[in-house]
Amino acid sequence: MTYTYRAATLDDAEILRDLLHASYAENLQYGVHFDATTVTLQQVQSHLSYNLCYFLEDDGAVLSTVSLRMPWGPNPGPCPVPHIGWFASLPNNGKKGIGSALLYWLETTILKEQLKVPYVTLGTADSHPWLGSMYEKKGYVKFGQKDLGKGHLTNYYKKNILEA
Repeated sequence: MTYTYRAATLDDAEILRDLLHASYAENLQYGVHFDATTVTLQQVQSHLSYNLCYFLEDDGAVLSTVSLRMPWGPNPGPCPVPHIGWFASLPNNGKKGIGSALLYWLETTILKEQLKVPYVTLGTADSHPWLGSMYEKKGYVKFGQKDLGKGHLTNYYKKNILEA
């Protein structure tokens, strides 16, 4: 497979919403309700207006997405650097390395080469059975926790980018 990467635009709002709904639905079985599970088209359009969002495609089909929330935007992360959000792959593509390929591309091409950020952050539910360990295997280190009123505690992780 030859993957292509591209920035998502407002014209991609429905594609992004549908991908998020499909991908995040499985988290409900773990009792975790991420906002992306039920995000509306209007919320996706707002997200695309204020954040960077990227797709991984194969032969024109969107398979995975990841967003960067900026520290100056309406929904910043816990630190003054970009914060990874809405990271998702279509469920029927699980364990094929598609999400990993997109995350690696984001870290090297966007964060390191273009934005030149020293590190990046992300957050995930403390009660999710495997997301925390998945990020740790990818070099992310837990540095904090906060109750954001979402029914779970959010664990924050960071990864050094310029040193990687």
